[in-house]
Amino acid sequence: MTIFNRIARDAGAAFVAAFVFGAATVASAEEGTAVFPDTSRLVSIGGSITEIVYALGEEGKLIARDSTGTFPEAAKALPDVGYMRQLSPEGVLSVNPSGILALAGSGPKEAVDVLKKASVTFIEVPETFDHDGILQKIRIVGKALGSDAKADALEASVDADLKEAEKLTANVKERKRVLFILSMQGGKILAAGSDNAADGIIKLAGGVNAVEGVSGYKQLSEEAVVTAKPDVILMMNRGGDHSAADNDLFAHPGIASTPAAENKKLVRMDGSYLLGFGPRTAGAIRDLAVALYGDAIKD
Repeated sequence: MTIFNRIARDAGAAFVAAFVFGAATVASAEEGTAVFPDTSRLVSIGGSITEIVYALGEEGKLIARDSTGTFPEAAKALPDVGYMRQLSPEGVLSVNPSGILALAGSGPKEAVDVLKKASVTFIEVPETFDHDGILQKIRIVGKALGSDAKADALEASVDADLKEAEKLTANVKERKRVLFILSMQGGKILAAGSDNAADGIIKLAGGVNAVEGVSGYKQLSEEAVVTAKPDVILMMNRGGDHSAADNDLFAHPGIASTPAAENKKLVRMDGSYLLGFGPRTAGAIRDLAVALYGDAIKD
């Protein structure tokens, strides 16, 4: 199968004209030096990317966003090109963008590879789930949009806010063990290990991830949950099959005998706010820290 046929298959015949072979315009953003040659019609992929664009006051350059770009409220008025991890080239290219600004981890890989072959500048923004990673995203997005001065100001403000939030738990001696549960579908606990947003926010808020020696999100056995001995259960406040009512959660065989169940300690927070790692993260750190340690640490 030729390259032309593969692209036609993945992108759809209506979009073949958008591809220019030998002239891919993928820009590396790892050093924060990539700039869109045309910022008039941009698509943002990743909720934190959309938030940063709005925080910079550059939302006029956006013509669409992915389904995770729900903050601020005004962003919801933009066309939705699909979920960032289930993108289709057709959906993204249908809005005729001049550039695509995508958070690392967008996918699937096949769709992203097709988009990178399009005659549209594609800038990928790396992500690490820590203080410095947030600042790096702001710098890279600002550079890409040609808004360096605005990015410098936003970075300084967010940096100061993050430092103040992290100070709240600096003197806490007995750290709470926190179990982040992503899903309870079918009674099976899918929890966060290391190297993800949940692990990062738990640490920034002065907690300890109760799941040790595991990377990513993993299904835990009942025995593993008991061994983790969480003091607090942390979940997103979403409904549906992936969630669980409080009573059902604490009655789960793996959770029932944990300190979290004994003390009925459950924290639910908005997912994009808690795990976004963007301009609002300092607020999420404060809210989670207070939920873990109480009024004693409020500033």
